[in-house]
Amino acid sequence: MPWEKRRRTEEPGDSSDSSRAERELSPQDPAERARAICLRLLTGTPRTRKQLADALEKRDIPEDIAEEVLSRFEDVGLIDDAAFADAWVESRHHGRGLARRALARELRTKGVDSALIDEAVGHLDADQEEATARELVARKLRATRGLDRDRRLRRLAGMLARKGYGEGMALRVVRQALEEEGEDTEGLDESFD
Repeated sequence: MPWEKRRRTEEPGDSSDSSRAERELSPQDPAERARAICLRLLTGTPRTRKQLADALEKRDIPEDIAEEVLSRFEDVGLIDDAAFADAWVESRHHGRGLARRALARELRTKGVDSALIDEAVGHLDADQEEATARELVARKLRATRGLDRDRRLRRLAGMLARKGYGEGMALRVVRQALEEEGEDTEGLDESFD
């Protein structure tokens, strides 16, 4: 019947074309395997040099060959940690509202060099970061209506803290948002210092 599901006739481990392609490459040519692995990983999304090095190590590519392939990819511009860091900061700050501290932490886990992290995160200034914090609070503020003032403060400041905003900025932004809404903020700073 045409609507019946067809059964797949794959052997165990044949779940993807890319892994099949890796197995079909000559096991005697690890450089070709390394290039294929890197190209496949770079197809979907940009990656850092460290992410690619880890993937090659996981697939038992000798370290000297991995280094040679990664250096060549860097020379031709397929790997660019500085561009990766800049794009990551731009995307994650505007898309998720992450602060400089959280962005730096994420880039460190991706293996980006500290100098490149500082440069990429340095493109965000304090005013831009505070404006983003205000937008985040404004979006979440309505959902906290009906809660008591202290609970609202904790939820809003906690949300900002999870996104990497410092305590001082978080409390200031939340306090101003609550004041604009007509909430009494007298004594608010003292109760949460």
